[in-house]
Amino acid sequence: MEKRDYYEVLGVNRDADITAIKSAYRRKAMEFHPDRNPGDKNAEERFKEAAEAYEILSNSEKRELYDRYGHAGPRQSGFQGFSGIDEIFSHFADLFGGDMFGGFGRRQGRGPDLQARVELTFLESMKGARKEIPFERQTRCEPCRGTGAKDGTALDSCRTCGGRGQVVQSMGFMRIASPCPSCHGQGRTIRERCPECKGNGTVSKKDSVTIDIPAGIDDGRTMRVSGLGGSGNLYIEFSVQPDPRFERDGDDLLTVVPITYTQAVLGAEVAVPLPMDDGTHKLTLAPGTQSGTVFTMHRQGCPRLERSGRGDLHARIQVVIPTHLTSEQRQLIEQLATLEHPATPPAEQPEEEESGGFFRRRKKRK
Repeated sequence: MEKRDYYEVLGVNRDADITAIKSAYRRKAMEFHPDRNPGDKNAEERFKEAAEAYEILSNSEKRELYDRYGHAGPRQSGFQGFSGIDEIFSHFADLFGGDMFGGFGRRQGRGPDLQARVELTFLESMKGARKEIPFERQTRCEPCRGTGAKDGTALDSCRTCGGRGQVVQSMGFMRIASPCPSCHGQGRTIRERCPECKGNGTVSKKDSVTIDIPAGIDDGRTMRVSGLGGSGNLYIEFSVQPDPRFERDGDDLLTVVPITYTQAVLGAEVAVPLPMDDGTHKLTLAPGTQSGTVFTMHRQGCPRLERSGRGDLHARIQVVIPTHLTSEQRQLIEQLATLEHPATPPAEQPEEEESGGFFRRRKKRK
């Protein structure tokens, strides 16, 4: 895919000064930061794209090459872009390590994000609940104290980078530093791997956290739990069991109230189920209520998540036609049909017509 213009990426004019460029990059980096967009590949690409644009436009020499030759200009100086998120955090350590991003800075010492799925009943989603959420996370391997090396063995200085953790390449007048490919920026290599963690320095551990689930949580909603002691954030996705009585639409609920033909004709008092408990709301139907009529009970729907109040409950009337009748019921229905459609005297018989041909002649009466 063709790269976008760097000025367009940051949303600045071509004559923007370094202050405007830095401010624009801050906004873009906060918008597409991995912590704010977990698992979003498009946001990750936008985050890398903004970092690349800032790397070029914040450097006077690279910016001049870009302005003269486009994207081919910076490549002449050896710049090939960033390989991943970690390299961006490492390269802009002075920016992400400070308060530039208001709490969304470099994720130092943090493990990978975790995921869990929790199933709720419909009533729990309406009223809220407290749940203990089990999950697995990576913790420091105690036998090797997180080094990845077998107990009693030493770590060797990386021969590729000489223990510095970085390798430097000279590209004309430019010197480009990047993480060492052999030790991945650690500066040390393992002589003999720890048998417990296989050299990773971490082991999997089962853990749990108790959370309060707010009332009104919807199916598919995700909650973030942070501060898990060295691990990344825990993202909990909720699966709400359906209730056959209700259909959810945002904060509103729809329920179908079946009634009989006689209730529709004569009027009646019917019970509408309420979502928060086993209670009901008494609804008075006027005589002649039609099937499909909707009655709205305000503030009887779902609790509004992170807001006060509740949505509405809509009750749709459905006249149910019986499929089986007793002999007495059938007799009464037939009597009603007779009253609705009284018998009419037989009409005078029409004259007979001869058949044959397109036109027909009437027979003369004798």
